[in-house]
Amino acid sequence: MAMIEVDDLRKDYGSFRALDGVSFAVDRGEILGFLGPNGAGKTTTMKILTGFLYPSSGKATVAGHDVMENSVEVRRRIGYLPEHTPLYEDMTVTEYLRTCGRLRGMSGPHLAQRISVVTGLTHLGPKLRAPIHTLSKGYRQRVGLAQALLHEPEIIILDEPTVGLDPNQVVDVRSIVREVGQDRTVILCSHILSEVEAVCGRVVIINRGRIVANGAPSALALEHGGAPRLDVRVRGSAAALTAALADLAHAASAATFSEAGDSARVVITCTGDPAELADRVASAVRSAGLPLLALEPSHASLEDVFRRLTGRQGDAA
Repeated sequence: MAMIEVDDLRKDYGSFRALDGVSFAVDRGEILGFLGPNGAGKTTTMKILTGFLYPSSGKATVAGHDVMENSVEVRRRIGYLPEHTPLYEDMTVTEYLRTCGRLRGMSGPHLAQRISVVTGLTHLGPKLRAPIHTLSKGYRQRVGLAQALLHEPEIIILDEPTVGLDPNQVVDVRSIVREVGQDRTVILCSHILSEVEAVCGRVVIINRGRIVANGAPSALALEHGGAPRLDVRVRGSAAALTAALADLAHAASAATFSEAGDSARVVITCTGDPAELADRVASAVRSAGLPLLALEPSHASLEDVFRRLTGRQGDAA
């Protein structure tokens, strides 16, 4: 049985339909990326799964419990980190986690033991006695993660957990997500598509209230990434590379050139046989006297897939 099952969810706000027949499932131990542009229906879906909203129609179950009929049981099984973590800033980290635990019916040695576990996992040890208002953005996110994990939930929902963090902090949070995902179900919403691609085994993309893609990032790249491409790098200038490839019909209107140091690069979208084009590119570069540094297929990224399916030029939200 899937840990989360969403079946034909619809949600109307007056005359506006935010969700229009959304269906997907998430298995135990799976890290799922849930993506979409602003207004696509991501937040509405997450609020339904966490019991903050009821759907207009359709059904959603969490660990076998219907979100409408057993919302209390659903909330016991979910740890939720919203984009803007609600923290009591005058409390210390320990006081805040102790309060969160007591609100969930935890107490005594069990609560103390869980605080020790989650602060160890999130590397909060040096800040346990620090007032939350003195913490950096990175440490605040760790506190939010710690409270989401405190009651040992089976499912973790993380909404933009790395927003505003520096690269080192992002790596730390990524490591925590992977560790948590070893024995729990995780749903990750993020603006940073490269982060989703690195952490998530599967991605669901929603657009205008409908699911437009559901699969592994690599599979979606093959299915929705568009025409195959070649990545060509030479020692020389972009102008010289452009001139060398000027007579190639395949590259006439589907090439993007760039230059860095003493090398130039072009990514060519293939309109014919990629192998045949690779031979022609190699021959043209050699004829121009440009040392060839690389000639290899260039696969579509998750960002390419996202933009193609949502028709937006911005990041996921």
